[in-house]
Amino acid sequence: MENEKTIFEPLIERAEAYGKTSLELFKLKSVEKTTGVASTISSRGIAVYFLSFSLLMASIGVSLWIGDLFGKTYYGFLCVAGFYAIIGGILYLFLHKWMKKRIGDSLITQMLN
Repeated sequence: MENEKTIFEPLIERAEAYGKTSLELFKLKSVEKTTGVASTISSRGIAVYFLSFSLLMASIGVSLWIGDLFGKTYYGFLCVAGFYAIIGGILYLFLHKWMKKRIGDSLITQMLN
């Protein structure tokens, strides 16, 4: 009986060490994936922020220019707002499902690679 205990003790110790190592590996992989997704989202967010700010400044400039052409400043802002409303409607109607699928696929790819 004593001999059986000595045979199984190293096996149990190895199984315990394997379990601890597997758990540690899972933790490290989770941290890697989380930081990868967070860094991608934050870097893209910063790029979108600066792109949006540039677009805002360009929109104000175009609005003032169109307003100057029409004689009233607010006409230019109304024209630019209408343009953005038309573009937004077209994007929503035709590209909403495509963009949703593309963003979802991108997140899944980031998490699984």
